[in-house]
Amino acid sequence: MQSSLSAVLVLFIVRLIAIYNFIIIARVIASWIIHDPYNQIYRFLIGITEPVLGPIRSIMPNMGLDFSPIVAYLLLSILQRILTSLL
Repeated sequence: MQSSLSAVLVLFIVRLIAIYNFIIIARVIASWIIHDPYNQIYRFLIGITEPVLGPIRSIMPNMGLDFSPIVAYLLLSILQRILTSLL
């Protein structure tokens, strides 16, 4: 019983990571399309992704382009694979 509950929890977390990765991609695409900083969709995407992207951005050197979404996506994908391997 405990094993099946933990498997369900791990699957839930894996799904949340997949959704979050999708939201990161949506933020990147929105930053190319939406030029209004007061747009509610864009503000939502920034608000939900900045807690992850901000610390990554502060660690990375400034190279003229923001590579923090790529780094976050890769790190979350690695975490997703590790969790999937636990099943």
